[in-house]
Amino acid sequence: MKKLFLFIGVLSMSFLSAQDLTDALRYSQQDILGTARYRGMSGAFGALGGDISALHINPAGSAVFANSSGSLTLSNASIDNEASYFNDLTTTSSSNFNLNQLGTVFVYDSYNEASLLNKISFGVTYDQTTDNVDSFTAFGRSTNSIDSYFLSEAQGVPLDLITRRSGESNSSLYNFLGNSEGYGTQQAFLGHESLLIEANDLNDLDNTSYFSNVASGSFDQEYYYESTGLNGKFSVNLGAQIHNDFFIGVNINSHFINYDRTTDFLEFNNNAGSYINEVVFSNTLSTIGAGFSAQIGMIAKVSEMFRLGISLESPTWYSIQEETTQAIETFSNADGEFLVAPNVINIFPEYELKTPAKATGSAAILFGQRGLISIDYSYKDYSTTEFSSFEGIDFSNQNEAITNNLQGASTIKIGGELRNGNWSFRTGGSYVESPYKNDQILSDTVGLSFGIGYNFGKARFDVAYDTSYQERSDQFFPNSGFSNAVAIDSYRDNLTFTLGLNL
Repeated sequence: MKKLFLFIGVLSMSFLSAQDLTDALRYSQQDILGTARYRGMSGAFGALGGDISALHINPAGSAVFANSSGSLTLSNASIDNEASYFNDLTTTSSSNFNLNQLGTVFVYDSYNEASLLNKISFGVTYDQTTDNVDSFTAFGRSTNSIDSYFLSEAQGVPLDLITRRSGESNSSLYNFLGNSEGYGTQQAFLGHESLLIEANDLNDLDNTSYFSNVASGSFDQEYYYESTGLNGKFSVNLGAQIHNDFFIGVNINSHFINYDRTTDFLEFNNNAGSYINEVVFSNTLSTIGAGFSAQIGMIAKVSEMFRLGISLESPTWYSIQEETTQAIETFSNADGEFLVAPNVINIFPEYELKTPAKATGSAAILFGQRGLISIDYSYKDYSTTEFSSFEGIDFSNQNEAITNNLQGASTIKIGGELRNGNWSFRTGGSYVESPYKNDQILSDTVGLSFGIGYNFGKARFDVAYDTSYQERSDQFFPNSGFSNAVAIDSYRDNLTFTLGLNL
């Protein structure tokens, strides 16, 4: 079967959204990203400060800096996904190089033992919060056909609505359905126009029931998934040191989302009585978004050896825009191929997403100039994630699904640093609890990290390596009549380099 090429043409507005739990989590979770020192200790910096990325956890960390500083971080991520689909195992590898972090903190130190306010700090930072680069390939033989996806969308849709008039093109009808009826009716049209499904009575335009042109049996299926992009935030920070033992800070954060995804689903069969023998269903998604949040944090120097930290991060309020394109190609051994490529961009109405708030408690033990041990505990209640819209879209079903399927999740990070002269050696570990009540959908994540750094005086250079492991189950077409899913073991490795300067 020849390769499909999509050409973008007409714009359409779909009044039914396709958002689900996967979208809610994609923009609610944050990876452990930042400077090499931060990542070398698995991000356990809530009670420490003194690192640009520590402001990402606790804004009070800026006031811990002894002098004005800046840092720039580059990282390379490698992802290996082992996809298991009906006992067939496929491994896919991808990599990504990013500007991970950039920021500076300016410190005004006016230490006076009798003064209430001894230090003021001001910071401007950029942090990547999530790496959206991912890919996997799945192969397997199933007894379920993708025809069930299109049948579930078509049942109840009048045949007259998805039948082209004389002189009407696929693009114009697909565009019309997106404007007037929504995404689901467009799927019914694609299935019917490609002859994958058929009306029970072709002579009755009021017909609302359909059958499949694919006979039951076994189906060789392939699924290709690739995503790109990243989520990040720009922060403005203000911190202060109160007397000698108390630090406080606030962040105002501006967030952005950049996510692009391409999927191809292929199905082949030679089942007796099957009119359609091959299917290629291609989808692209492009998402951009902008949001804001705020943070407040405090660090207390309980003694020369012991520090405590606490921070609160508000929900992030996003405005998100999405565009999709679709095409389907089928092949019949009897009559050849049928291609439906509408060349239409579905522009979904802008919607709002509120992600969960987060609370973090931290503690650290310092051994003078020899080193330290630090631990962070964070909690986010993902069941409070909420879709909304100023466009009149009803998200009650999605929000109910969030409440029923998601839960509060804890994150524990432990890190340590040993210093020997100008050298620093670091290690850490992290445990991120699954936000799903059913951890078969998404498992807990376990990570390890190692790092090394050298202080040149005016400059510092740090390198870190971290790795994590997670299991997940990805449904090809969520919330549809086709429930097939692939089990994925995901391994992520990161190599991070940071150059820091004392200003």
